[in-house]
Amino acid sequence: MKKTDGLVVVTTNYVPGYRVTKVIGATYGIVVRSRGIGGNIMAGLKSIVGGEIGAYTQMLSEARQHAVQRLEEDAKGKGANAIIGMSFDSSEIGQMMTEIVAYGTAVTIEKESKEAEPVSLR
Repeated sequence: MKKTDGLVVVTTNYVPGYRVTKVIGATYGIVVRSRGIGGNIMAGLKSIVGGEIGAYTQMLSEARQHAVQRLEEDAKGKGANAIIGMSFDSSEIGQMMTEIVAYGTAVTIEKESKEAEPVSLR
């Protein structure tokens, strides 16, 4: 469970020990990134030899972090204090750009009593 600025973000459909009090709806953060032509040439050369392409790994990691930040901003703007079912998706746009999407369901949650079981949205 990740908690930033009072916002809980989980990949599960519920938060253990909390109950969903309101389902606000879909929330997402999108980032589109491109390597420069020089980076693409170097990556192409590296792909001939094989192995990890560190510059791309770093770029995609940073893009995911940025997408999650936008996801959190979107959810907070909608009045959520949690995001459940958070996930990532990515796709190529042409041969030069990568789109990263972080998405989930914006909800409000409240702590349950210790005896209660977590509520699942299934």
